[in-house]
Amino acid sequence: MKEKLKKRTQTFAIDCGYLCSRFPATREYDAYCRQLIRCAASVGANYRAACRAKSDADFLNKLKIVEEEADESMYFLEILLIISQKEHQEIKRLLQEANELLSIIVASINTVRKRIKDKK
Repeated sequence: MKEKLKKRTQTFAIDCGYLCSRFPATREYDAYCRQLIRCAASVGANYRAACRAKSDADFLNKLKIVEEEADESMYFLEILLIISQKEHQEIKRLLQEANELLSIIVASINTVRKRIKDKK
């Protein structure tokens, strides 16, 4: 499961980059696309870091970062959906993928929290 999710988060980052390459290099698009590329890439990078966690608490902290970055990715995708006249189908697909990744991460967070609580 970890390897599959690593690949999925990597693909998400790459797909967001490809999406952004299709927008004009204007000031407003550039600002949103830079943010989207940064947070989309951070989803995968921080998930990889979580997989190397030293403890459940460390794993939980790193997953919380992944959660924040996935939610932030959704925010910038939503902005692009609103301001753009094109790429709506691809933006919606990436929004769905971000939402699915977020759901997986939240479920993992809840599992780890329960495990930590049960150890006490």
